[in-house]
Amino acid sequence: MQEAALYTPELSRSAPAAQAPAPRPAALSAIIGRIEEAIEQETAAIRSDPDFDVKGSNARKSRHLYELNRAMKGLSQTDVLREHHEALVRLRGKLTENEKALRAHLSAVAEVASLIRDAIQRADADGTYSAHEFGAGRAA
Repeated sequence: MQEAALYTPELSRSAPAAQAPAPRPAALSAIIGRIEEAIEQETAAIRSDPDFDVKGSNARKSRHLYELNRAMKGLSQTDVLREHHEALVRLRGKLTENEKALRAHLSAVAEVASLIRDAIQRADADGTYSAHEFGAGRAA
């Protein structure tokens, strides 16, 4: 009952939701810089580190993309392009290099898989493990 005494119409009206502050150009620049750094690191690692954690790198890139999408909410495409044109051109170049490295990596993985598949097929074809040999062993 005491709760009802505290009820007032002014307090029951929902206050306007606090609006997120408009993204600042500096925040967007910082996010683009972090994305560039992550892409550069991934590209270098793909080219040099055979134990590179692709899954972890993909998780980092997903987080950066999420941040970028949030920072761009409320901004017009024209404003973003005008204020961040140079950074976006730089990022596009780094993404192109990253794509080349990823394609080369995937090509190498496909080549290794093909070599393994061919070796297995040759081993099966020499008759050592053929169904005919196993069948003959049971009949003998």
